[in-house]
Amino acid sequence: MSKAFTRESDDAPEAPLTRPATVLPPGVKNLLTPGGALQLRKELEQLTTEEAALRAAASANDETSKRRQQALAARALQIQRTLQTAVITGPPALADDVVRFGATVRVRERSGDTASYRIVGADETDLDQNWVSWLSPIAKALLNARVGQSVRLKLPGGEEQLEILGVSYE
Repeated sequence: MSKAFTRESDDAPEAPLTRPATVLPPGVKNLLTPGGALQLRKELEQLTTEEAALRAAASANDETSKRRQQALAARALQIQRTLQTAVITGPPALADDVVRFGATVRVRERSGDTASYRIVGADETDLDQNWVSWLSPIAKALLNARVGQSVRLKLPGGEEQLEILGVSYE
């Protein structure tokens, strides 16, 4: 491809991708599990350390380092705001068979397949681990249900029936 059709910025290293800020509806609590709060604190500490090291090592004219520092500072600020507004919610005092915030729920789908979902705060969501936000449709369908109960999950492609097989807490 001819250089005439590219931007100079295309040659520059990409800025690190930061996780988008979680936008909660007005008046909704920013729930976090204790483990989620701990992970965010660890990430904040790591970001602060990395940013300080970059600041100490970078020259005044190093644009790549400046962009990296800005990205680190932006993510650190985002985490600080999350932690300031967080309502850290642990497991219930008495473990029972009711699905509550922080629960890992084992379900059987209509097809007979089983799956597990952990209901966590919006800032802890990790779909690769099946950690779903307590505001998500699947969490809303599962919350307050009991082991043995079936719940309906409304999806864009139709409705799914989920039977709750087990509830556990970390």
